[in-house]
Order: sequence, then structure tokens, then C-alpha cells
Amino acid sequence: MKYIATFYSHFGAIRFKKMCEAHDISAKVMPVPRDLSSSCGTCVKCDGELVALGEIHTDEVEQIVEITHAGYRIIYQAEDS
Repeated sequence: MKYIATFYSHFGAIRFKKMCEAHDISAKVMPVPRDLSSSCGTCVKCDGELVALGEIHTDEVEQIVEITHAGYRIIYQAEDS
């Protein structure tokens, strides 16, 4: 599974990447794809299962989408987005 998480701030993206890596989830910081919106323009692409998703949510996360063959499927979206 591949996921993209968008953030309200660049700091949030960096923090999320470190938290993913602490849970043995491969992650990299990159620009947000045009199809997704983001307040800061930085996202984190994760490879693997986000089983610990509830544990790694932070206040900085705007949304998390799963990358599918048909596009993006929203997994999590902040209430104030």
C-alpha cells in the first residue's frame, strides 16, 4: 500500500516522516501532487501498511490518502479541512 499525507506546515511533514520511520514505515518528503491540496505544499509518501495510523496522527496532518490504480482514496481528513 502507498499513501500520501498532506500537512498544514512543512514542520508537520518532517515530524510525520520521523514518526513513520519510528514505526518502520518507509516515508519520504516530496511536493504535493497537483490533484491534492495542501496548505504548505509539502507531503509525505509512505510505503507499507499504516496499521499504526491512529498512533501517528498529529495535529499538523491535513489529510491522508491511499494511492490506488483509480487515483486517490481518502483515509483520513482533518475536521477543519
